[in-house]
Amino acid sequence: MVNIRSEREIGKIRESSRIVYETLSALSEKIVLGATGKELDQFAETFIRGQGGEPAFKGYMGYPSTLCISIDDEVVHGIPDARKLQNGDIVSIDCGVLKDDYYGDSARTYAVGDVASDVRDLMRITEEALYIGVEKAILGNHVSDIGHAIQSHVEEHSFSVVRELVGHGIGRELHEDPQIPNYGSPGQGVELKEGMCIAIEPMVNLGDKEIFTKDDHWTICTRDGKPSAHFEHTVLVGKVGAQILSNGVSEKAADYAVA
Repeated sequence: MVNIRSEREIGKIRESSRIVYETLSALSEKIVLGATGKELDQFAETFIRGQGGEPAFKGYMGYPSTLCISIDDEVVHGIPDARKLQNGDIVSIDCGVLKDDYYGDSARTYAVGDVASDVRDLMRITEEALYIGVEKAILGNHVSDIGHAIQSHVEEHSFSVVRELVGHGIGRELHEDPQIPNYGSPGQGVELKEGMCIAIEPMVNLGDKEIFTKDDHWTICTRDGKPSAHFEHTVLVGKVGAQILSNGVSEKAADYAVA
């Protein structure tokens, strides 16, 4: 079932997404040489609760932490631990918040110190792909139009899109229909309707697209050991444009616009 959200519901999703945005922004100053995932996770939980929210991931299907912190070849779902960040690392942080029964979700990839030029290109292209995908989240398009746009941009720059992991609807549940793949042919899948809220989240590898899951049953890594980047926004499907709800803008934008 695909949900069309009322203005009241959109406001609640926007508020949860605002907390996610502010958490990720505050973390940017904490992601430094020597910091540990545990420290970042503890900071984020305190910050989220201080904003009146609850960590959406903690306890979800048994997940133990507030954040998913994935370093270098870890694609997503990395469990925060005592490893110290090192020069040249990239760190993907996925954060979700529940407030007033509605969820927000977003992710960013951060550079630590002096990161190799091809890895910085990976980060840049992945973030660009996110916004290119967001531009397709409009009335009358299909979910595959989002994925096709993302895949085309990524592969044009010789990177690869992870297939097994997808974006999703979001609202009263963290993961709702429809699924939003980051690849595919245009014009397929669920037709987008004004008022749908979805999380678009390209996961892009420097090398091959193949992945595997570690023995902790959570952390997903690239098969070839090369770095991966992840960016995500919670997005409202609009009539003439998409409105990003997780970019820190608290008021409704006129006619919806990518921003």
